[in-house]
Amino acid sequence: MEYKPISGREFPRFGAIKTFFRLPHVPMNSDYDVAIFGIPYDGGVSYRPGGRFAPTKVREITSLGRGFHMSRMENFFEKLKVADIGDCPTVPIDQNQTYEKIEKFVTELVSLNKRFVSVGGDHSTTLPVLRALRKKYGKPLAFVHFDAHLDTYPAAWGCEYHHGAFARHAVEEGLVDPKKMVQIGIRGPLAGGDDLDFVNKHGIKVFTVDDVRDVPLNEFVRSLPVFDDTPTYISYDIDNLDPAFAPGTGTPVPGGLTTYEVQQIFRNLKIPNLVGCDVVEISPPYDQSDLTALAGMDAMFEMLHLMIRK
Repeated sequence: MEYKPISGREFPRFGAIKTFFRLPHVPMNSDYDVAIFGIPYDGGVSYRPGGRFAPTKVREITSLGRGFHMSRMENFFEKLKVADIGDCPTVPIDQNQTYEKIEKFVTELVSLNKRFVSVGGDHSTTLPVLRALRKKYGKPLAFVHFDAHLDTYPAAWGCEYHHGAFARHAVEEGLVDPKKMVQIGIRGPLAGGDDLDFVNKHGIKVFTVDDVRDVPLNEFVRSLPVFDDTPTYISYDIDNLDPAFAPGTGTPVPGGLTTYEVQQIFRNLKIPNLVGCDVVEISPPYDQSDLTALAGMDAMFEMLHLMIRK
C-alpha cells in the first residue's frame, strides 16, 4: 500500500473524509512505520473540558498539512509510511477503564514495533501511554515535556490521577528517567514555592519561558540537551504556547512561547530514538479560528520529521 495523502491539487482540502494529514485510514496491523491516532478523553481536567473533541478537529485541520520541511529539506510523506489508525477506545465517565483501554491499545501497537503520534485528550492520558512504553522497552524512557505547568502536582479533591499530576506519577512509577527529562515552556504562577520541590528533588531540567527569552533564541536552542539512544518520548501540551497562539486549551496561562519559538526548539532537538509523541490539551470549544488546532498540527509536523531516522 502507498502511504500518501490525498493531493490538495487534485481534490480540494476542504473536501473528502477527514483523516490525519489526509493519509490512509488502516487497521493497526498494517505495514506502516508511524501511526497517528486519537485519544478522545478529557475526564482528568481541572478547569475547561473539551479535549475529547480534539482528535476530530485536528483531523479536519490537518487537511491543510503538507509534508515538505523547508528547513530540513525533506518530506516525511516520502521518508516514512504514516497512517491514521483511528481512535483509542475510551470511557468518558470512568478514568480507570479509560486508562486500561489506552494502555492495552498502545501495548498492542508497540508490540507490532510501531512508533506513533497520538492526539488527546487531556494530559492525564499520557500516563497509561508511558506505562505501555515502559513495558515494551524494559527501562525508563527519556522524556521531553512541553508545558506551561510542571504537572508534578499532588492529588486534587482526593484524586491522585489528573492532568496536573501525570508527570509525578511517571517519575514515581519509574516510567521516565528524571535525569533524562526536560520540561520546556514552564511559567508561573504557582500555588506555592513547594510546587518546585518535586522537580528539584529529582533533578529534572526545567526551561522556563524566561530561560528561552533571556538570551537570543539561536543561543537558547544550542543549550538544549543532546539525547542518547534511550527510547525517548515527547509530550506536547498545547498550553506551552501563549494563549494568543493557543486560546483553545483547558488551562491557559499568559506569557507563553510563540509558535515560531517552538518550531526552532523542535528543529534543534537531537533525539536519535524517538519512539512516540503526543499532542494534548487542545479544546476545540474554546478555540478561535482554529488557531490552537493549527498549532497542534504544526507540532505534529515537526514530530514526524524528528522520527525520520538519519
